[in-house]
Amino acid sequence: MAHGRPLGTSGDIGEEEVTGMVDHALSMETLEMLARNVPSPYFDLDRERRQGTGRDPAGLDAAGRDRAAVHTAAAERLARLGRWEQAYDHLRAAVRLLAGHDGPGDELARLRREHAEARELSRRDSLTASYNRRYLDECLATLLDRPLDPAVRTVGLSVALVDIDHFKQVNDTYGHLLGDRVLQHLVGVLGNGLPAGSFCARFGGEEFALVLPGQGYDGSVAICEAARERVARHPWYELTEGLRVTVSVGVGHCVGWPTEVERLVGEADTLLYTAKQAGRNAVAFRDDRTGFVRLAGGASGRRVIPQPPRHLPAVPEPPRID
Repeated sequence: MAHGRPLGTSGDIGEEEVTGMVDHALSMETLEMLARNVPSPYFDLDRERRQGTGRDPAGLDAAGRDRAAVHTAAAERLARLGRWEQAYDHLRAAVRLLAGHDGPGDELARLRREHAEARELSRRDSLTASYNRRYLDECLATLLDRPLDPAVRTVGLSVALVDIDHFKQVNDTYGHLLGDRVLQHLVGVLGNGLPAGSFCARFGGEEFALVLPGQGYDGSVAICEAARERVARHPWYELTEGLRVTVSVGVGHCVGWPTEVERLVGEADTLLYTAKQAGRNAVAFRDDRTGFVRLAGGASGRRVIPQPPRHLPAVPEPPRID
């Protein structure tokens, strides 16, 4: 018995049951139940191929092909439920089992293709299709530990946190469905002007992160100010009459390795809220020469700009050449 149902019982398994099973460790018995309830062309072809032999011409025994088929079937069902990370894990296991062995038809090529697709989907936010927090954390950990790009090692890395101003009012006034559309459009507006190698990721809620590797601090601030202006000038009224959207941005920058992710993101987060406290619709950064927080572009003339403490050490000035 598995979750109250004998193995091999006909009939579809409900999504709640599958989700419950995924939340626990998936045993081979549970996976076999999934395989029997999810049509899998590989599973059927393999069963026919093994009749009377127990081993295929490539040398993979029946148990190995059963395991590959079960992982494939589980991945198909998990993908239907939108559980991309778990689907990716099962596709990867199936590809490893089949590597070096001939599969029926183009099955191995199909699995590899689905493996790549599932891997990409596991990195994406389901609402906005931007990169998700998991991918952001993985990339920053790699970039801040052992950067391979010479430009990142010498010029540095910037992370900007972007937050939609008064987003709660957008949801309260126009509804959450319209709010979702704003988030989806914002990703495109932010990403359109980013340089090669940079990317946008959803940080959480209405906050997004811009990762700018190999960009100096001044250049990163200019890129973020241009992004802020694109958002402010975007024709949001095309979504609904009267809609206006602006963003506040905090830009953190580091040179020197390794650097802790929490400190760099913490600096960007502090500067983001400084931009909000200074009146919103602004880009906040820290002047490396004075240590004071400044606002970029047209907001630079605002009178009151809070001065929070640093999360990162001051960037050393380059040596002077007489």
